[in-house]
Amino acid sequence: MIVLKSKREIEQMKKAGEILVGCHKMIAKLIRPGITTFEIDQKVEEYLAEKGATPEQKGYRDYAYATCASINDEICHGFPRKEPLKKGDIVTIDMVVNYNGALADSAWTYAVGEVSAELQKLMDVTKKALYIGIEQAKPGNRIGDIGFAIQQYVEEQGFSVVRDFIGHGIGKVIHEKPEVPHFGLAGKGPRIKEGMVFTIEPMVNVGDYKMKMDNNGWTARTMDGKHSAQYEHTIAITKEGPVILTDQDA
Repeated sequence: MIVLKSKREIEQMKKAGEILVGCHKMIAKLIRPGITTFEIDQKVEEYLAEKGATPEQKGYRDYAYATCASINDEICHGFPRKEPLKKGDIVTIDMVVNYNGALADSAWTYAVGEVSAELQKLMDVTKKALYIGIEQAKPGNRIGDIGFAIQQYVEEQGFSVVRDFIGHGIGKVIHEKPEVPHFGLAGKGPRIKEGMVFTIEPMVNVGDYKMKMDNNGWTARTMDGKHSAQYEHTIAITKEGPVILTDQDA
């Protein structure tokens, strides 16, 4: 069942989103060669505590951290660690913020110092793919329209879209209906309606889309060892169209 949100609920989720955006803006200033993702995770915990918010991921299915930190060939759910980031790395920081029971979810890929032209293109294409998907998230369209538009653009650029992880509804819990694939056929899937709130979060690989899991049971990485990037927003559907609740440019 897809739970439609009231304007009041969406406004509460937007406040969680504003705190999450503040985290990402802080991280953007912290990212540099030599810093560790473990340090970033601690800074996020401190920032959320100052704002009266909590990291919803921590404790979810026994996950131990406030953030996921996925480096280079890691697609998602990388553990924060104490090895320093190196110049030329890319790292995706993903988090879910709980503010007074309302949730917001957003991931962002960061360049560590100067990166190769290929990795810069990967980041640029993935970020643009997110916004191409958001453009399709309007009342009357179908969920499949989002994934079709993303896949078409990404593959035109010579990259691939991860199949094993998708966007999702969000509200009082992290994962709700609908499921939001970043690939597929236009005109398929649930009808998009006012009051829906869900994430769009394309994960894009330089090489093949296939993945494998680490022994920790959480971290997914590319099968071929090539790099992956991800950008994610939480969006609410209004009569006028999609509203980004985690907009870093607002």
